[in-house]
Amino acid sequence: MFDKKYGVLYTGVTSDLKKRIYQHKAKIKAGFTNKYDVNKLGYYETHNTIVTAIKREKQIKAGSRNKKVELVESMNPEWNDLYENL
Repeated sequence: MFDKKYGVLYTGVTSDLKKRIYQHKAKIKAGFTNKYDVNKLGYYETHNTIVTAIKREKQIKAGSRNKKVELVESMNPEWNDLYENL
């Protein structure tokens, strides 16, 4: 997730992506995304199990900012909010 093109980036994991993005957009829960107005979906992956999803989340979080930007741009070169297309 991001706030604006090349802005603040956030990586998370969820079992219900549409619901979780809605929560970020509606600012339902306090935290990092609310504080920095991170509410646009820029990139996502699907996994068969929560274990593999968490493992991948940790890999992404351990990577550099440049690697995260590359991931977004591999799926979403224009940095559009992908939420409406889910």
